Amino acid sequence: MARRNPERRAALLDAAVEVLAGDGARGLTFRAVDQRAGVPAGTASNYFAGRAEILTGAGERVYQRLLDQALLTETLDGPRDRARVTELTHALVDRVSAFPTGFLALLELRLEAARSPELREVLTARVRADLRFNAEHHAASGLPGDGTTVALLWLALNWLVLERLTLPDLLTDDQRRDLVTALVDRLLAGQPERAVDPFGESGR
Repeated sequence: MARRNPERRAALLDAAVEVLAGDGARGLTFRAVDQRAGVPAGTASNYFAGRAEILTGAGERVYQRLLDQALLTETLDGPRDRARVTELTHALVDRVSAFPTGFLALLELRLEAARSPELREVLTARVRADLRFNAEHHAASGLPGDGTTVALLWLALNWLVLERLTLPDLLTDDQRRDLVTALVDRLLAGQPERAVDPFGESGR
């Protein structure tokens, strides 16, 4: 029977994130998680029914740690203009980049999902829900842009962060910031006649 100590479970998932980022999905074992967490052998297996559960749990843990309630609240305050979107986008990039092992762990999960239909289904549902939440929150904020804007920002920023973490010397910090600003400017320069809803039923 799996144990239910929430703090211990969270600590084990934090360790799983570090293992994923450092050793890849193939290196994620109960033993590796126990060692990284500094707990007795067999602890992780008491909390997770199998490897699939700890893989998906690690992904969920990254999202929990990246979710910034204060920033979500801030998007509902202040001006509703392009400059505000640019400011918030820079803050998002900085927050994700400040948790490099989290981003790299999610990347490893994606690679593993290419080989595991079960993980692919779970990860697809989680990412789709996150995208839909962000699109709905953006719409509620009254900031410029629509669901398509959110999707394009998400796609572009994911690759920008990937380059920053894996090839940090490819671009300077100033170049990256200039690119983020240019991205927002160009996306919001004009709204299309018909917006695409990437999160609706047709996108499933």
